[in-house]
Amino acid sequence: MQKQLFTYLLVLLAFLAQAQKPAEVPAAKPATKLEDKNPSFKRELSLEAKTENKGEVTIKGQKVPYKVTASTQPVWDEEGKAVAGLFYVYYERTDVTNKETRPLVISFNGGPGTASVWMHLGYTGPKKLKIDDEGYPIQPYGFEENPQSLLDVADIVYVDPVNTGFSRILEKATPGSKFFGVNADIKYLADWINTFVGRQKRWASPKFLIGESYGTNRVSGLSLELQNRHWMFLNGVILVSPTDLGLKRDAVSSAALRIPYMAATAWHHKKLNTVYQSKELEKYLPEVEAFAINELMPALAQGGALAAEKRKAIVKKIAGYIGLNETVVAEQNMEVPFDYFWKELLRDQGKTVGRLDSRYIGIDKKNAGQRPDYNAELLSWEHSFTPAINMYLRDELGYKTDLNYYIFGPVGPWDNSNNNTGDDLRQAMMENPYLNLLVQSGYYDGACDYFNAKYNMWQMDPAGKIQDRMFWEGYRSGHMMYLRKEDLATSNDHLRAFIKKSIPKLGTPAKF
Repeated sequence: MQKQLFTYLLVLLAFLAQAQKPAEVPAAKPATKLEDKNPSFKRELSLEAKTENKGEVTIKGQKVPYKVTASTQPVWDEEGKAVAGLFYVYYERTDVTNKETRPLVISFNGGPGTASVWMHLGYTGPKKLKIDDEGYPIQPYGFEENPQSLLDVADIVYVDPVNTGFSRILEKATPGSKFFGVNADIKYLADWINTFVGRQKRWASPKFLIGESYGTNRVSGLSLELQNRHWMFLNGVILVSPTDLGLKRDAVSSAALRIPYMAATAWHHKKLNTVYQSKELEKYLPEVEAFAINELMPALAQGGALAAEKRKAIVKKIAGYIGLNETVVAEQNMEVPFDYFWKELLRDQGKTVGRLDSRYIGIDKKNAGQRPDYNAELLSWEHSFTPAINMYLRDELGYKTDLNYYIFGPVGPWDNSNNNTGDDLRQAMMENPYLNLLVQSGYYDGACDYFNAKYNMWQMDPAGKIQDRMFWEGYRSGHMMYLRKEDLATSNDHLRAFIKKSIPKLGTPAKF
């Protein structure tokens, strides 16, 4: 009887231990062919795989050896059941023995339904896609060494959120609401990062989050979520082409804040009069910024009460700054919409300008209309990135799967409610004296424009208490400023300087 009781207790303890242990995604297990709620979305048979490779890249004249791991790590539900598998690519410099002082950069892109491909093969990774010096596709497609990579100063992991890249929900019954929303996204990714840092033994390392576009919402929210729920304190957050971060704009501020971007675009396309066109861009834009804040905002706030002569003077200034004629600006009540601007600026040439990068040119079926037929820049980027990432992951790294690599994945409907990410980041910075912020913007980005990025920083910290830990950099390119060769070098150098600045000297206490 005692022997039977002892055996029963051993079995019970083993069962309880297994129930409390997070489940691993098994290796070489074929995924079941399932249909998503979207009938057109089907999963192909895939193999859960892990590949490890060694490489070397020359950065700033220095040879940097590294190990690259391409794998998946589970997302677990509250009961410890794996409900999704997140694909990641992790780069570690191999001639560095002390991981305690080696920074770790965790990289996300946005969408919210895009993979981490953009910054992976475009910006900070040891390989970059083959494009010309301004960022346009060239054939044959492919990738090459990135001499500007951040890998000399930090290890980097590129993470694909659920239903992007090779990341997938594992069970059809799992609701999309568990992943597809501002706050759901932050919650499960914080859990995932906590697990990753533990598995990779990186708790002692200085940690940085970098996000681009919608990914700036993600990393801003994660800064506080990791701090409050996982007791993980960061050294830095980097926002590349940030959104509004949930910081509200009204019609007046929205209309005024977009004018400096339009002025930059008009300058690039040489649509300005000689007085403005002859100025260097960085010397021209402060004048436009001052006008937007000090003159245009008050004028728009007055609406129909604005005196006729004052209205006429404001219309003339707007038209001069953004390269449109005064009649068009007056017809828009001094509130020129983005999409109309993209269509109108080069209408006389039969061309349109790109939304995410207004250096890119499109052509429409008709010159008439209120907006371009398509986004010239985005199609150009898909053109070059899609072959390169598939060639790199499948052929170069040998990652075996039949899954479609989702450059853009099905993540709808996305719950945008209760977006407080800008304020979350402010709170995290006020709670953590080590935490610094770097914002990088392209002057020609019309989706997440540079002046709104500056406005974010002002509104996050209205009392000016943490402005000395907030830094902004601008570039003569668009949303993905790193696709332009000159800006790839400059922006990575800014990242290096920020990382070094954000790591305190040995023994420096975290206190105000």
